[in-house]
Amino acid sequence: MTSSTPAAPRGRERRKRDSRLGDKIFMNAARGSGILLLVIMAAIAGFLAWRSGIALSKNEGNFLTTFEWTPDAAKPVFGIAVLAFGTIVSAAIAMAIAVPVAIGIALFISHYAPRKIAQPFAYLVDLLAAVPSIIYGLWGALFLVPHLYGLTSWLDEYLGWTYVFDQSRVGSAPRTLFTVGILLAIMILPIITAVTREVFRQVPRMHEEAALALGATRWEMIRTAVLPFGRPGIISASMLGLGRALGETIAVAVVLSSNNVLSLHLLDPGGGTFAQNIALKFNEALPYGRDALMASGLVLFVITLVVNGAARLIVARRKEYSGANA
Repeated sequence: MTSSTPAAPRGRERRKRDSRLGDKIFMNAARGSGILLLVIMAAIAGFLAWRSGIALSKNEGNFLTTFEWTPDAAKPVFGIAVLAFGTIVSAAIAMAIAVPVAIGIALFISHYAPRKIAQPFAYLVDLLAAVPSIIYGLWGALFLVPHLYGLTSWLDEYLGWTYVFDQSRVGSAPRTLFTVGILLAIMILPIITAVTREVFRQVPRMHEEAALALGATRWEMIRTAVLPFGRPGIISASMLGLGRALGETIAVAVVLSSNNVLSLHLLDPGGGTFAQNIALKFNEALPYGRDALMASGLVLFVITLVVNGAARLIVARRKEYSGANA
């Protein structure tokens, strides 16, 4: 008497083959998407480098230290000193204002506000992220600038001894890098808040309950359980906001009174940023002038890559200490 094992149903084998085929298709599609992204990034970098090389080959000035921007003159002279300073300073002001406020709003929504208040407040914050840049720019030019005279006068009177807040042209319109920094802070606030809020909601409930059970107050629980867990997420959210602040164009162009003067007096009109300079001068520039603008765009491209790379390193180093793997 012989015994034989029953054959597997054909339907099950077909489902296995279909699932394996689906896995292969998905894997190849994901791999192709990643490769396509790298190709696009390399193509952008290569194009900018090619056009930048054309511009730099004819530049009569030092590209890194020259303040002047006259690439279409008989003797082309242009540099990024003013643009780099304005871009970094305005973004730094925006981050110094936006990050602490965003963390506070995220903590209020996730741990302090009642549910009936937290949900509408969260929707409002998310809605602010969808407002177009031109709307922020018009609001900044028509409302923010006229209402900053008092603040700039107060800073000049009481903090003018710091030199940074010393206003050399008293009474001038506050179309300055300081005003741009405030406007950028308002623009990036919803992005940082939304991401940080979601990170705080991912904190394990047991960590919070354990801290409260040991006698910690709500603030002590947040300081010992929530903030360490959410530190990598806060850094990532801040880098997203910084990326927008570095590349913001229209709002800065509407508010800032640009010139080629590099001044440490943040309350004086003037200065410029990479994106704003490209937006204002691209249409009127000749072919060589556009190559010069491409060179400045390449610098902004590199700055953005460096910032995001540094953020990834910070997150990777702190992740093991944050409790994210618990």
